[in-house]
Amino acid sequence: MAEKVDLKRDVPGYRARVGVFDTLELPPRRYLQVAGHGDPNTAPAFARAIEALYPAAYRLKFLSKNELDRDYVVPPLEGVWWAADMAVFDRERNKSAWNWRLLSLIPDWIDASDAERAIAGAPRVVLGWLAEGRVVQTLHVGSFDDEGPVLARMHDEVIPESGYRMTGLHHEIYLSDFRRVPEGRRRTILRQPVIEATHAA
Repeated sequence: MAEKVDLKRDVPGYRARVGVFDTLELPPRRYLQVAGHGDPNTAPAFARAIEALYPAAYRLKFLSKNELDRDYVVPPLEGVWWAADMAVFDRERNKSAWNWRLLSLIPDWIDASDAERAIAGAPRVVLGWLAEGRVVQTLHVGSFDDEGPVLARMHDEVIPESGYRMTGLHHEIYLSDFRRVPEGRRRTILRQPVIEATHAA
């Protein structure tokens, strides 16, 4: 069997630095996905989404290992977030207004039929593509509730001053397992798709 692949090491976009806002071009990628709404700290749907997504991700991993002879580290949990007013993320932090979709990256070598087999019996989990293109991202270390100032800087300063405007959905990659890592040490990539500011709306 080939060496186990670490997707967060080998796939572009899974590295970031605190205080540094990098601009990247990313290709479309496939994910296992579960969608929901509400405060991730209190909404039962959020806990159920994680409970549905992780087993599907591990079924896919073992299918790849046992049938395709390619093993890999299950990638970190990701989420895309949106609301009618994006101020609920970087200023108001009104979590009850948040919509979200939790994601688990599917390796390129796994085809759709194998992925469908992995999610059989998990009706909340679906397959889907995310095409972000150009993004701005940085690393936040600390509590999720302390992301607001970093996002405000990204949205209000870094992106417009770089000649871009926001498009698409706010994206987070949870490099730390927030079930085990203390709040002050959690490492989260904060990502925002952008387009040229002169591009037609």
